Amino acid sequence: MPLFKGLGVPMDKEKIIMHVRGILEAIGEDPDREGLRDTPARVAGMYQEVFASIHLSNEEIARQLDVTFVDELELEEMHEDLVLMKDIGFFSYCEHHIALMYNMKATVAYVPKSKVIGLSKVARAVDMVGKRLQLQERIGSDIAHVLSLILDTEDVAVVVEAEHSCMTTRGIRKPGTRTLTTTFRGRFKTDPDLKNKFYALYK
Repeated sequence: MPLFKGLGVPMDKEKIIMHVRGILEAIGEDPDREGLRDTPARVAGMYQEVFASIHLSNEEIARQLDVTFVDELELEEMHEDLVLMKDIGFFSYCEHHIALMYNMKATVAYVPKSKVIGLSKVARAVDMVGKRLQLQERIGSDIAHVLSLILDTEDVAVVVEAEHSCMTTRGIRKPGTRTLTTTFRGRFKTDPDLKNKFYALYK
């Protein structure tokens, strides 16, 4: 199998090119005309980027991002703190139509137990989870799983908002419709005060 260079993602570039050419022919286009001649190769290159995590499990993503730190003197105080990152922009592709989910935002919160993570790693976790064929309902759960593995805590909350091109540009065609999903784990599920604090910050 001819692998892409760089990330080493096991995608068969030549097979993608062949099938994209076939799709262009099937919809009545000429893949050899000037505007489309390089399109199959461009699509193959795009797939390498937008599906870069397709062969990574949540556990593998967590291992790649597992750089945490903690000040032991502040651990007791931190245990009651809430860390929240709001409006982390990302994108993904719906596995039902391979259609873009766009204008996506994730809000992620956790209560430190014994570790904290750099803010850029939280955003990176969101990005990596999105770079595989997904369902929005699963994205929040995957993000929460990755962070709980890294931080050794179940106290994680994730809200994901998105527009789906399979709904806004085809089918029922309702542009501007946004889907919101929530994932609450640990104390975010059982402690009403903590959940209310999250929602107050989220708004």
